[in-house]
Amino acid sequence: MLDKTRNPTASEDVTAEAPVSDAPADQRTVFDLELIQRYDQSGPRYTSYPTAVEFDPAFDAERYKQVARATNASGRPLSLYFHIPFCDTVCFYCACNKVATKDRSLVQPYLERVYKELAMQSELFDDDRVVEQLHWGGGTPTFISAAQMRELMAETRKHFRLADDEVGEYSIEIDPREAKGDTIALLREIGFNRMSLGVQDFDPRVQKAVNRVQSEEETFAVLEAARREGFRSISIDLIYGLPHQTADSFMDTLDKIIEVGPERLSVFNYAHLPRRFMPQRRIDEAELPPPQVKLEILQATTERLTEAGWLYIGMDHFARPDDELALAQRNGTLYRNFQGYSTHADCDLLGLGVTSIGKVGATYSQNRRELDEYYADIDAGRLAVFRGIELTRDDEIRRDVITRLICHFKLDFAEVERAWGLDFHDYFGRDLAKLEGMQADGLLEIDRSGIRVHPKGRMLIRNICMAFDAYMEAKQGQGGFSKVI
Repeated sequence: MLDKTRNPTASEDVTAEAPVSDAPADQRTVFDLELIQRYDQSGPRYTSYPTAVEFDPAFDAERYKQVARATNASGRPLSLYFHIPFCDTVCFYCACNKVATKDRSLVQPYLERVYKELAMQSELFDDDRVVEQLHWGGGTPTFISAAQMRELMAETRKHFRLADDEVGEYSIEIDPREAKGDTIALLREIGFNRMSLGVQDFDPRVQKAVNRVQSEEETFAVLEAARREGFRSISIDLIYGLPHQTADSFMDTLDKIIEVGPERLSVFNYAHLPRRFMPQRRIDEAELPPPQVKLEILQATTERLTEAGWLYIGMDHFARPDDELALAQRNGTLYRNFQGYSTHADCDLLGLGVTSIGKVGATYSQNRRELDEYYADIDAGRLAVFRGIELTRDDEIRRDVITRLICHFKLDFAEVERAWGLDFHDYFGRDLAKLEGMQADGLLEIDRSGIRVHPKGRMLIRNICMAFDAYMEAKQGQGGFSKVI
C-alpha cells in the first residue's frame, strides 16, 4: 500500500506515468462495444457464492454459534463489518439499508445494541484471533458523533484483538458532507487507514436530481485531510446511469478525479429498481440516460482511466498499478468478499449491526433487516442472525473457481485439482461447454491447463463466472440482479 510520502501530487497524476502500453499484459482491458452489448445480461456480483438469494431461515443463530466456535481450531484471523444505517438525507439512487433522519438521538440506542452484539460474538472466538480487517459502512458512518466513534472503536478493542496499523486493513465509507478535517484526524487516530469517498457525480443538475448536492471543494478538502493524516489508500466512488448524465458531462467529473489522483476508483452502474427500493421512485425515469448512453459513458471512462494509468481490477474497480490491489492481482493473492476486493483472503468475517452479512467457516449468515427486530433479538440476549446457508462441498469448489476468475482473470486447472482432489474436466465438463461461445468470441481461451480471460473479456467476467454457478439456471427470469454492465 502506498504510504503518505509516496502519494502522487495532482500534477504528477495528469502526466499519466503508466499508460496502457506499459501495463502488464495480463492486466490490460479492452472495451469491445459490440461484445458488451451482446453479453449485457443480468447476473450476480459474486460478493458471495452462493449468493444471498439462496440464504435460508433454517440457518439460525444457534447453528451460527456452533459453526463459529468450530472455526477456532483453524486459528484464522478475523474481519469485522459494522453497519451504521443512519443518514442525514436520503440519496434517491441508494439501495442500501438505511434510516434517513435528522434525529441524532437515535444513534446511541443503536450503538448500545451493537456493543451487546460485540460481547456475544466475542464469546464465540478465541482471544488470540487477530482482527486484520475492519470496515464501517452504511448509511453514513460519520453520522455518529466524535465521542460515539471513539466509544465504538474502544468497545471493539475491548472485545477483540485488533492488528497493528502496519497489518490491519481498517476502512470506512465517507460522505464528505458529514466529515470535516477534525473528523478525518479523529478517524486516523482511532485506527482507520483507508477510506472510500462517495462522490457519484459533480454535475449540479445530476446532484439535484438524485438529492445529493455536494461541492467539489468539500469533497477534495476531505481527500487532502486524509492524505495529511496518513491514510494509506483513498478510493472514490462514482455512479454512471444517473439522471441527465452524458459521456461528456461524466468526463468532466472524471477528469477532476484523475487530477487529484486517488489510489482507487469505483465506477458503479446505477440499477434502477424502484419496485424494490422506494427512494428510487423519486427519480424521473424520463431523465435517465438510455442504455446506449450508459455504454458510451462506461467506454469513455474505461479508456480515459486506462490512458491515465489506472488498471481495471474487475467488477467496477480501478486501481493505480502500485496500489496493493493491483499488486495482489499480479501475484495471485487478491480476494473478494462483501467488503469488495481485499488482500486479506483467509479471514472469518463477522457482520455486526442491522442487516449485516458474515462469512464464518463454510457458511454465510445475515442479521435482521429491520431495526425493531434487531433490537428485540439483542435485548433478549440472542444474536440477530435470521438466515444464512451452509455451503456444500460443491458450493465450496465452485466458490473457489469463481473467486479465482473474478480476482485474477485466469484459472489453473491443476491448482483446483490439487486443492479439491478432483479431475477438472470431469467435474466441470458441462460448465466448460457453456464457455465455448465466449471462447469463439475471443473473451477467453481454454486449453488443457486452464482458462485465461482475454483483455476484451475482463469487463464481462460476471458472465464467465455464471457458467460455473450451479444455481444460475433456476434463477433465470426471476430478476433481482443488476445488469453486468
